[in-house]
Amino acid sequence: MFRNRFFQTILMSNILLQLGIWVRNFAILLYVTDKTDNDPVAVSLISVAEFAPIFLFAFIGGTFADRWRPRRTMIWCDFLSAAAVGVVLLALIYESWAAVYFATFLSATLSQFSAPSSMKLFKRYVPQEKLQSAMGIFQTLMALFMIAGPTIGTIVFQNFGINVSIAIMGVASLLSALVLIRIPRDEAAAPSAEAKQTTVLTEMKEGLSYVWKSRVLRTMCITFLLAGLSGGIGQTMGIFVVTERLGQPKEFLQYVLMISGIGMLVGGAGVAVLSKKMAPVKMLALALAVCTIGTIGVGYSTNVPVTLTLQLFMGMIFPMIHISINTIMLKWSEAAFIGRVSGILGPMYMGAMVLMMAIAGPLKTVLPLTVIYTISALFMLAGTISLLPLFKQQAPKMPDTSLSA
Repeated sequence: MFRNRFFQTILMSNILLQLGIWVRNFAILLYVTDKTDNDPVAVSLISVAEFAPIFLFAFIGGTFADRWRPRRTMIWCDFLSAAAVGVVLLALIYESWAAVYFATFLSATLSQFSAPSSMKLFKRYVPQEKLQSAMGIFQTLMALFMIAGPTIGTIVFQNFGINVSIAIMGVASLLSALVLIRIPRDEAAAPSAEAKQTTVLTEMKEGLSYVWKSRVLRTMCITFLLAGLSGGIGQTMGIFVVTERLGQPKEFLQYVLMISGIGMLVGGAGVAVLSKKMAPVKMLALALAVCTIGTIGVGYSTNVPVTLTLQLFMGMIFPMIHISINTIMLKWSEAAFIGRVSGILGPMYMGAMVLMMAIAGPLKTVLPLTVIYTISALFMLAGTISLLPLFKQQAPKMPDTSLSA
């Protein structure tokens, strides 16, 4: 894999972007809690700004990813992200601290055009038998940043402040754009009468029809919806688990995330073995079932070692979720529809997550944390049950379209 020029380039780009994203996100979290005195609504709005674009723009971005040249799309998205950072820094200089929400929102919006383009290039340049291996390497990268990211973000924010933290994201995006130039140039598609008559709206309808006709993809929409409702609570309420249930300062959240990252690192190695023996749908159901138990435990635990142990196990499960979802999408989707399939499934999860993020803050003012986490676990359990009818489904055979790079 590491001899593949495309894979080398995408890996380096992701390292730069992950560094910038972690520094920015954790700095914004600490900055907003300082500015608002730990206001739960203000904290939940950070997650809304990060994930709302996935609901709002993923389908549109996926459709355009199927139309546009993927290499060019990714490069321009990184350049625009870097330019947006300059606007946010200008706003911060003039004491408009709420601009940090805009920084997160715009970066996430551009990702909805860049991410499906990346998947199309994976399908083009990575042989199908190596896709799962490639995803495992990226999962390991995510785990490493889950461990180191919170600490790096905290150190940068505490020593240099919000302006430098945001600027690092801009520099990372700019460097990523320059790195992506190494990817082989997009091949111009030969024009045809059929292609000229196809509109964006028509292609969006075709994508919806494609997903609806597939029993597996249709069921995955329901699973994603339920898992998103559950995930929205955990994504927003983590800092209150630290401060209220565990009685620790908010900075302790970085250690909770580090433990999850260690779990992801360990789980990434284990899932490579498990994926050879278990179908992706069954692996996803198992992972969601374990997350159900872990969510209940985290919500009710007041013991630091117990909570950290649960976070470790849930971190170990995360690679199973990530790899099984991507494998299902790649195995049950034709190359021409990958952007639109991811653009439909993604909003189902993120739309539900953003909805729950938006109401989690107000819910926190009227319900105890234990009740909120119980609701989260019930949604996750329902998502697990929704997968049971798919256990006997076999993936259709797709033509191998990979090229050398």
